[in-house]
Amino acid sequence: MSETKTVNQGWVKLNISKKESNTKIRIKKPDWIRVKLPIGKKYTQLRSTVEKNNLHTICVSGNCPNMGECWTEGTATFMILGNICTRSCGFCNVQTGSPLPADELEPFKVARSISIMGVKHAVITSVDRDDLKDGGSIIWAETVNAVRDLNPKTTIETLIPDFKGETENIDRIIEVAPEVVSHNLETVRRLTREVRIQAKYDRSLEVLKYLKDNGINRTKSGIMLGLGEIKEEVLETMKELRNIGVDIVTLGQYLQPSKKHLPVKDFITPEEFKEYEIIGKEMGFRHVESGPLVRSSYKAHKHIH
Repeated sequence: MSETKTVNQGWVKLNISKKESNTKIRIKKPDWIRVKLPIGKKYTQLRSTVEKNNLHTICVSGNCPNMGECWTEGTATFMILGNICTRSCGFCNVQTGSPLPADELEPFKVARSISIMGVKHAVITSVDRDDLKDGGSIIWAETVNAVRDLNPKTTIETLIPDFKGETENIDRIIEVAPEVVSHNLETVRRLTREVRIQAKYDRSLEVLKYLKDNGINRTKSGIMLGLGEIKEEVLETMKELRNIGVDIVTLGQYLQPSKKHLPVKDFITPEEFKEYEIIGKEMGFRHVESGPLVRSSYKAHKHIH
């Protein structure tokens, strides 16, 4: 009889032979991961507006499962500084390589898109631009100012890179004072080197602490689950975020973008996500968004309150 061992798939346990254990197993997505197609008159109108005006949103390009819900609530996410990243994170589907020069007209283009779409709360993010001396922070600040000038009633969340921890660049974000400033840890300490190859766990914590210590009222971070972390590591990460004053945390299920990316190790159940939400609120976070389909900008409009 062949030797067997149990592999925990998060939602199901399989007994497999020792010989088979060295073979990659593709875990079937559970029912709670399936997404309903976005519907509704407002969503349809917005989608038509986006396509007609050739507007670029992460919602569409990233095929976000919450696009219909967010758009209906007046929230959309925009990515600046191009679509080529200087880093090669194991979870991310953005192309890695040598980016094109920054577009000086981009701040106006984003502001115009927000105006045309009638966005009430805009989330702005970017690729990492380690090739630029300022890390892209000048375009970042100009974009926030342009959005405010053209859309004075629109609130803003900036989901920023770590800028290699250089405070001169972080200060430019602080100076324009978005309602929420977010920087994602993405995973627990142990897995950071594998998941975020060029990033550093402690550097990200230092960025979030620097933001809080220098006047940003609402700071935010997010982590993905299902990469092989254990519960104790998730709770420790949440504690470290709370200890440096982070106000908002998001927890969602990691989904593998392609065969080239890190595999899903576990599918976390809705009940487990709910438990993290309860614990997070007990820790003192203002907002905890925790669920299989939660992404960084999910219910972002609520995080300004």
